[in-house]
Amino acid sequence: MSLLRPLIVCAGLVSLWQLLVWWSGVPPYLLPGPGLVIAAWFTHAGLIAGHALVTIAEILIGLALGTALGAASALCLAYFRTVRPWLMPLLVISQAIPVFALAPLLVLWFGYGMASKVAMAVLIIFFPVTASFFDGLRRTDPGWLDLGRTMNGTALTILRRIRLPAALPAFASGLRVATAVAPIGAVVGEWVGSSAGLGYLMLHANGRMQIDLMFAALLTLSLFAVALYFTIDAGLRRALRWQADT
Repeated sequence: MSLLRPLIVCAGLVSLWQLLVWWSGVPPYLLPGPGLVIAAWFTHAGLIAGHALVTIAEILIGLALGTALGAASALCLAYFRTVRPWLMPLLVISQAIPVFALAPLLVLWFGYGMASKVAMAVLIIFFPVTASFFDGLRRTDPGWLDLGRTMNGTALTILRRIRLPAALPAFASGLRVATAVAPIGAVVGEWVGSSAGLGYLMLHANGRMQIDLMFAALLTLSLFAVALYFTIDAGLRRALRWQADT
């Protein structure tokens, strides 16, 4: 039943898409029907797969680095009070500047390869992880902390046994948000400047009026993004199975 519901939703969306094409009479070069997109998907399967591997690598590397950087930043904010007044403004400034506006600079500094796209993804990912994890760390039940100190627990032991488990639900929420927005950074970076990736393929297909190919690349990106989110969500639910849904 858990697999049947997403399939029904997908079938409903595809049906609405086809009905919109039929009802509006829009030409295929503006909105191709699902049949044309699926046909282009199979026709250009090799091309799409090659570019998809590049984008997937950018997203996964950016997600890993952004999560690690966000977790480290949250721990610094929670445990080093002297660092907090200096680090917190940097975090706010990093988000006050539109991240998309930094994409051309990242391409200029890191080149047209994978590094600039990974950096873009990291900039988008690390803030939700930092904010959520820090909020979880600083909201640990004071009674638990007092109990740990009463039992002569060291700061490291209290962190490992009390504060980290207590902050895991908040960290999981931040990671879910980061997983949802991770593809945005990679694709925007590819649009600004790249030589491979699904964003690059979509941009060039649009320029050549291959709209069916552009939609096929977009569909591939969407399927991977949804699969990545549900995979991370399932892993987090398994890791936090002691936290029951209410």
